[in-house]
Formats: sequence, C-alpha cells, structure tokens
Amino acid sequence: MTEQNEEIATRWPELIVAGLLAAIAMLVITDSLRVGAGWADDGPRAGYFPFYIGLALLGSSAWILIGQLRRWAVRTSFATRTEGGRVLSVLWPMVLYVVLIKVLGIYVASAGLITWFMTRHGQHSVVMRAAVALGVPLVVFAVFERWFLVPLPKGPLEALVGL
Repeated sequence: MTEQNEEIATRWPELIVAGLLAAIAMLVITDSLRVGAGWADDGPRAGYFPFYIGLALLGSSAWILIGQLRRWAVRTSFATRTEGGRVLSVLWPMVLYVVLIKVLGIYVASAGLITWFMTRHGQHSVVMRAAVALGVPLVVFAVFERWFLVPLPKGPLEALVGL
C-alpha cells in the first residue's frame, strides 16, 4: 500500500466524536440545570426535556467511548489518507464559509462558496458558475426575507444597497 493510500484507523475519529458529544451533552445539561430541569406546579420547567436529551447524548458518548476502548487492538479502516484529504477539501471551505457569514453576510458568503465548489470540484463554465452563484442567494433572499419574512445575516454589501 502506498503512503498516499495509508489507512486511517477508526479509533481516533470515534474518540473525537465521543469527546465532542460529551462536550455538547455537558453544555446542554449545565444550561438545563441553570434554567431549571425539574418539575414545577404548572408542569415541566424550561430545562426539563433538554436535560434528558443531554443525558441521552452523554450516554451515547460513553457508549462510543467504551465500545472503542474495548476494540482498541482491532484495527479497522475509517478512511484512506486520500479519502481523508477529500473530506478536508470540503470541510475547510465550509468552516471558512461559516466565518465569512459573520463578516460578509450569508448572501455574499454563499455566492463565494458556490463559486469555489463549482470551480474547484466541477467542470462548469464561467456563465454557469455566475448564474448559480448569483441565482441561489437571490432565490434564498426572496423566499426567506420576502416570503417568510425571516431576516438572515447581512453584511456590508447589503447595507450599502439598503437591504
């Protein structure tokens, strides 16, 4: 097997997922206790159901962790390095997209993300890329902002044109 196609074992991805689930569970449980996770005279308090969801997440995390520790010696393939690289080639632009939504607004960030993916991973013409990259945010704007009256994050460009 070449070094490029060396396999990534499942143990670390599963341990990372277990850790992330545990962190989310603890956040949910802590906040549920803050707002009240018990039962009041008029019914359940605001944190009652989220508290039990958090416990279920924590239990799931423990299940994944214990299962992986029991199978530690068994090496099963999660992905090859090449497949992992493909995943990262999608993950990093998505992370950047989330950051850019805060800076540029969802419409400009979406146009940029669509253009990036159509350029990097597709074989599309410049006209097609421009049409989709501009058309999708316009349709999203029309549906959410105008039809459903749900404001989405806007940036300096939208402020410049008065949206």
